[in-house]
Amino acid sequence: MKVYHLSTCDTCQRIIKELQPLDDADLQDIKTEAITEKQIDQMQALAGSYEALFSKRARLYRQRGLHEKQLSETDYKNLILEQYTFLKRPVIVGDGQIFIGNSKKTVAAAREAIHD
Repeated sequence: MKVYHLSTCDTCQRIIKELQPLDDADLQDIKTEAITEKQIDQMQALAGSYEALFSKRARLYRQRGLHEKQLSETDYKNLILEQYTFLKRPVIVGDGQIFIGNSKKTVAAAREAIHD
């Protein structure tokens, strides 16, 4: 199991705490250990698209005027690789499943998958 998170994000830390115990989980702080192209491609294969992994709540999304542009899948991928804040967090990957983001429904599903 792998958890992509941001150590400075209170929401990520709360969710990781909620999911304990995370036995054998590999926690990757995306600020200090950048996501590789191979990792983002693996996430995309499970998620179905790069857009599903992309956070439209990131401050840079509006600052760069990206909300006014028609972005392609390649754009989403490159933006996530370029700037970690564009990854919707946390991303939990394990047993051929992926859980993206911090909605209650997503966190509950991740908890169920981890502890069943």
